[in-house]
Amino acid sequence: MMEQFQYGSIMEVPRLVKICINQGVGDATQDKKLVDNALEEVSTIAGQRAVPTKARQSVSNFKLREGMTIGVRVTLRDVRMYEFLDRLVSVALPRVRDFRGVNDKSFDGRGNYSMGVTEQIIFPEIDLDKVNKITGMDVTFVTTAKTDAEALALLKMMGMPFKNQRN
Repeated sequence: MMEQFQYGSIMEVPRLVKICINQGVGDATQDKKLVDNALEEVSTIAGQRAVPTKARQSVSNFKLREGMTIGVRVTLRDVRMYEFLDRLVSVALPRVRDFRGVNDKSFDGRGNYSMGVTEQIIFPEIDLDKVNKITGMDVTFVTTAKTDAEALALLKMMGMPFKNQRN
């Protein structure tokens, strides 16, 4: 990457800072056990305890009050981050039905990449017999890259299977 983007110093080369996993539980207003199940599943997938997220403001149409638990999130750094990335790329994503690669246009303009996982059952840690409801989650890769092109090159080098890959 040093030659590709003409960096002057090794410290300019982009690196992965953290991976954030977020799962919103839409039916949490009716059934509180869904949040507990989501907390357990995300913690199992990440290898680190997840934290419940609370509603910031009340929305009457969704029967939602401020402070109610509506989802779970976890932030992975260092060793756990790389372990999760390895499991995601080599085990989980190939188990997705009709998988042709992840979208290469989901960058935010500042070098961060976000993707959605439609089913939590693609991860081998999840026991199919214990799953009550199939839910998805958001996975965000935060990098030190300044542009989307740099972040794309970084994630390609880390083995992320993009759709329109020209290697």
